[in-house]
Amino acid sequence: MAPADSLPDDDWLVACRQATQTIRGILEARPTVLERAEETGNTGGGGDRTLCIDSEAEAAMFAELQTLHDGGKRFTVVSEERGEVGFGDAGLRVVIDPIDGSLNAKRGLAHHALSVAVADGPTVADVILGYVYDFGTREEWVARRGAGAFLNGARLDPALEEQRVHDGRLEVLAIESADPRWVAASMEGLLGAAYRLRAMGAIAVSLCQVAAARVDGMVSLRSCRSFDAAAGALIVAEAGGCVAFPRFDEPLDAPLDLQPHSPVVAARSSEALELLKTIPG
Repeated sequence: MAPADSLPDDDWLVACRQATQTIRGILEARPTVLERAEETGNTGGGGDRTLCIDSEAEAAMFAELQTLHDGGKRFTVVSEERGEVGFGDAGLRVVIDPIDGSLNAKRGLAHHALSVAVADGPTVADVILGYVYDFGTREEWVARRGAGAFLNGARLDPALEEQRVHDGRLEVLAIESADPRWVAASMEGLLGAAYRLRAMGAIAVSLCQVAAARVDGMVSLRSCRSFDAAAGALIVAEAGGCVAFPRFDEPLDAPLDLQPHSPVVAARSSEALELLKTIPG
């Protein structure tokens, strides 16, 4: 039974959980690296070559969304593989990444997740529900705007603080988009900000680690797309952390579309956030 303080189910959350179960089955049916590396031959709306597991996972999520639409809901989907798909209302946006961390999933590494954000407007600031399910750790992260963030049904403590080492650097910093070229371009900032680095390979999952104060901050070293970060950004904010897309005047003004507009940074404090905003090269 879920803890008493957990968020109540609604149609969106039920759909996310149903899709999670289906996607788990898809991944379990392809347990080897060779099976998971199979490609469809197509390129997704986000610009990446599509794996069969990505395509099948997306179909599972769209099946749940079609059920919601058949039941009367109207919305527009922004998806990594299919791009924008209309279901009757451009004002309500559902931003999905069927498998955030596809390379991890392909190679059998732990962190890869379904990420879903529901928004009542066009930017990350408008997200009202964030859902991330990590298939590697079997952890469910959920947040609703104004109602807190939850890990496996237990409320995350918004009072948790970052940890720093003796010289003031953050003890653990998660980095994403960890191409060696981008790491090299950001090295001066990383040296000044962090005692140790962790690269999980999934932006949504890294944001969730900030929400639980497992890491003291995270930074993507290049611009990310909305379906990578929208759900995780709300989870961090509702867990008492701070999030920003530094290329916008307002922290959460990144559009919910298919283009990579800005890196994303997150921290447990506004002071740490300001430091991390200077890192991406």
